[in-house]
Amino acid sequence: MGPTDAAYQGGPGSPLHVDRDLYGPIGADTAGRTLVEEFEIPVRSGRAWVVPAGHVVRLYTVDGPQVGDLNLWHRDNPRERFWAARTRQLHAAHVTRFDRLWSTLPYLRPLATIVADTLEHYGVDEDGGRVHDTLGSRCDPYVNRMLTGADFDFHCHSNLVRSVAPHGLTEFDVHDVLNVFQCTGLNERDQYFMKACPARVGDFIELFAEVDLLAALSTCPGGDLSVPMWGPDARDPIEVCRPIGVAVYAVDDALLQGWEPPERAAYAGAHGTRLVSRPD
Repeated sequence: MGPTDAAYQGGPGSPLHVDRDLYGPIGADTAGRTLVEEFEIPVRSGRAWVVPAGHVVRLYTVDGPQVGDLNLWHRDNPRERFWAARTRQLHAAHVTRFDRLWSTLPYLRPLATIVADTLEHYGVDEDGGRVHDTLGSRCDPYVNRMLTGADFDFHCHSNLVRSVAPHGLTEFDVHDVLNVFQCTGLNERDQYFMKACPARVGDFIELFAEVDLLAALSTCPGGDLSVPMWGPDARDPIEVCRPIGVAVYAVDDALLQGWEPPERAAYAGAHGTRLVSRPD
């Protein structure tokens, strides 16, 4: 293992290595699925919805490029939720097909597996930018107030807070996101940068729900991020804000042969807090 090899590596049969013979057809065989629900999330807003285990959810651009901020929870236990940092370590800072979105401790299991991504060809651009980002968090009104002195109630954090309230969740449940369609990277000073979204009309990313999910998505108030929201050139980018479409599909049983919902992490210890008897 070299100094720049991935730190987290799994052996044969590890859940880090997706069975492509199983998950490939789930993403590719669109005839083997049935539309259950479809809607659009308007500009600068959010919505939460349920994705049953064994279903596929597609997030797609409607009128052109638009960034979205995605949260995921176990539908029946919101303490289990998407863990962006661990996903970044186990897979990559920017995710694509056959990467998985992992949950928090003490559960540590895949909440969803990416089965399709029309932007996977984007790769790395001339600035080091990549798409579908786990590096950055959601934009929020607290940072906006700090940077501009103004209040704005339609940042992604606020959109997500409003969207989950009908499901009994609060601001404390909103967490770090998967920035879908967002192009980002680190510059030569190791600082986070954002570029204009490269998506076009009809581009999509699809997630296969490994467990029953509550999902929430915000259409970012920065739109396609071609206009800076902060700094000397900042202005209101409302003209580059667009909706994002959501479609949920049931998958034919034949495509699910061999799939089982993942179990929570098998660790059964007590973090060294148990009393240990000592020999006399």
